[in-house]
Amino acid sequence: MKKIVKKQLEKVQMHSDALRAYKDFIDEMAFDFTPDAFEKLSVAQKGVLEAYLKRFSSIQDYLGAKVFKSLLDIAGISYSKMSEVIFLIEKEGIIDFDKWIEFRDIRNELEHDYPDELKDALLDLKYCVDSFYEIDAIVKRVFDFSKGYL
Repeated sequence: MKKIVKKQLEKVQMHSDALRAYKDFIDEMAFDFTPDAFEKLSVAQKGVLEAYLKRFSSIQDYLGAKVFKSLLDIAGISYSKMSEVIFLIEKEGIIDFDKWIEFRDIRNELEHDYPDELKDALLDLKYCVDSFYEIDAIVKRVFDFSKGYL
């Protein structure tokens, strides 16, 4: 099990490093997340925004679908349903449940609405970019938690 968790954490680290690089690039762009500004971006700059969202979603999905369960497994904490996993991960101080659900809702909106409702999609994307430090803190807490069991 430890080997599986280590592999999972390597993947999380890879996504986290890429997310940080995209965040730095977005910060340098000084993009204001308006439709007019979006239309003026180059294809490459739009690609960075898309890549940021993909990594943000990938980290969140992977943590929720795989890593959280594995952390509970190596810690010997039993669960039977996904709702229990999220509850127990919150109890361990890794996530804030309400914030985690908010992240999921925003990500789901972006997946289903973008680019049909560009203005709203850009506001949601801004939320994800502004939430970088919060998702980064979750990743750090995942690593901190795992150190006690690996």
